[in-house]
Amino acid sequence: MPSNSVYQEETIPTQWERAWQNFRANSLAMFGLWCLLFLLIVTLTAQWLAPYSPIKQVGELLMPPSWDNSGHVNFFFGTDDLGRDILSRLIIGSQLTFGYALLVAFASSIIGLLIGILAGMSKGLKSSFLNHILDTVLSIPSLLLAIIVVAYMGPGETHILLAIWLALIPRFIRAVYTAVHTEVAKDYVIAARLDGANNFYLLWNSILPNILSTIITEMTRAISIAILDIAALGFLGLGAQTPQPEWGAMLGDSVELIYLAPWTVTLPGLAIMLSVLVINLVGDGLRQALNAGID
Repeated sequence: MPSNSVYQEETIPTQWERAWQNFRANSLAMFGLWCLLFLLIVTLTAQWLAPYSPIKQVGELLMPPSWDNSGHVNFFFGTDDLGRDILSRLIIGSQLTFGYALLVAFASSIIGLLIGILAGMSKGLKSSFLNHILDTVLSIPSLLLAIIVVAYMGPGETHILLAIWLALIPRFIRAVYTAVHTEVAKDYVIAARLDGANNFYLLWNSILPNILSTIITEMTRAISIAILDIAALGFLGLGAQTPQPEWGAMLGDSVELIYLAPWTVTLPGLAIMLSVLVINLVGDGLRQALNAGID
């Protein structure tokens, strides 16, 4: 008889644990995640973090940043042409640009996900009709569609959010519809149907886990598009109105000062660029981690 031996069962990591391990191994993705958490904290606590009022004159006109010889330590990023603290305006502006972009992207993803799943699981005339409508709507750039809606409804924060929400929904529907429609036609779904699996079981246990990377990719793309569209509409004067410290509006108000006071243009532009970069880093890292976890 063989001697007694102790067998140690190895714990097999789940798909989510493997995805998190792969994500942690990506240094750029982790850097983006920490930056994203920092942006979220700043956005949620902006009212308490801002050292000054974003709409009141608190210093001299066009005071350079504190690292300049003419700058002052009390105004780290300097002041604008009305003597308002740029750091405070950037912090409060994160709610109007970054925070609203997150809100619009999540709202549009919910509607787009539901309609895309229903369309992808259906067949025949309904699916074909929706497909042609989406092709027509997606032929119009999202920014142009948002400008059309804002031009009709008038400028304002509520109107630009509604315009960008309407512009992003077709993108989600199209992406989810294509992914679900592709998965439904695969052999493992057909085999599960033959075994008696209903649509809800197939969707929850088979289709959604396999299209999660597509949803993540479209979500990050939607957030980036929302940030750029909100900033672009603010730059054009169709979004948040003066004196609201929206990043695009700050950029548009200071563009004439680019040679006299370049920090008033550079800092809002950097805020827009870095927020989009951070979202893309996290999104790419999540997509790669999920795909590697599935493989």
